[in-house]
Amino acid sequence: MGQGDRLRQYQGRLKRSFCGTPGNHYVKRVTPTIRLQREPFDAAAETARMTRGRSDIGALVTFTGICRADENGEAIAALTLEHYPGMAEAEIARHVEEAVARWPLLGVTVIHRHGRIAPGEPIVLVLTASSHRQAAFAAAEFLMDYLKTRAPFWKQVEKPGGASWVEAKAADDTAAGRWSSPPPRREAAK
Repeated sequence: MGQGDRLRQYQGRLKRSFCGTPGNHYVKRVTPTIRLQREPFDAAAETARMTRGRSDIGALVTFTGICRADENGEAIAALTLEHYPGMAEAEIARHVEEAVARWPLLGVTVIHRHGRIAPGEPIVLVLTASSHRQAAFAAAEFLMDYLKTRAPFWKQVEKPGGASWVEAKAADDTAAGRWSSPPPRREAAK
């Protein structure tokens, strides 16, 4: 099964399953977009794709992570991101499903690049849409905290002195820890 076939398979599963969880009041169907790709993405085009023809979206939060040219004052030549195809998409989908269960979302897009990424190039895009800003902001933060700490990606940084694998940061784990408690009861998306 090729990469495109796996992507269509995950998108098909997502279309069927993201209607919220039993007991919540969320009834709108969310069809998330999840893509892992080598090539850069166009955040403006993805935003337009999500909002085109939609009058129910009152808030759209967009986060784009960009490769920096230095870390702690030391130059970076590039990042190389590796992932386990199939597993990475499934794990991201699982966390998108959790975000949809926690907040009244009307749309979710997660695009994560892999391969060699030069400074100034985009790495990750998270878009969350809702009727109101609070849910869109919280869901975007939740998804980024997950992507930084638990998504199955391995990051290698190239510096003038050589390449090394990046270790997890305690600050990122602390940020992600705030989501470990059960979500508060929420209102339906309108």
